Amino acid sequence: MKTNWLQQSNTADEVIVIFGGWALGAAPFDHLHGPQDVLFVQDYRDFMTALPDLSSYARATLVAYSFGVASYAHWQATHPDPFDRKVAINGTCTPVNRVTGIPPVALSKTIETLSPQAYQLFLARCYGVKQESAEIDVDARKAELIAIGERGDASVVAFDQIWISSADKIMPAANQLRGWQGQENRVTQIDAPHVPFACWSNWQEVIGP
Repeated sequence: MKTNWLQQSNTADEVIVIFGGWALGAAPFDHLHGPQDVLFVQDYRDFMTALPDLSSYARATLVAYSFGVASYAHWQATHPDPFDRKVAINGTCTPVNRVTGIPPVALSKTIETLSPQAYQLFLARCYGVKQESAEIDVDARKAELIAIGERGDASVVAFDQIWISSADKIMPAANQLRGWQGQENRVTQIDAPHVPFACWSNWQEVIGP
């Protein structure tokens, strides 16, 4: 697990911690603005890395996205929960599951065929439109997918807000809805692809009240 600050000041009283998606980096969040400090977490090959001490903030909010949802749930199982509010976006606590996650066959095919060219197709499916060419460390990202698959389901975490994209071509919306049974009252569906962040211009719109 790797962490880096996307925004850090000496004055913010709120922090947002993003558990990001696989192989997308921080680019989906670049346009989102707000007074909060923002810490980005990625690379779920292991959970050896601890989060920085967040106790100096008056409020800490989790934004868990895609495979970051289950990865956070696995991380929380062995660490104290530092968050006042939790937001899940296009992910479930059962990341590789034919009914409530990404179908296992899709994960296997991604691992078997991953290449720079295949990655460009993946990005287009995530965003709904073709993206500019981007680099990928094929061996590292394969290893990450294998680790996610072998780790399996996480214990269910209660979220305050759950966003589901109706046009998600990575983790089907129907699977996500089944994955959040019991928390349906926290679900909001949006007309967006797997990367939905163009729907919002600032962090407050994402995290809510």
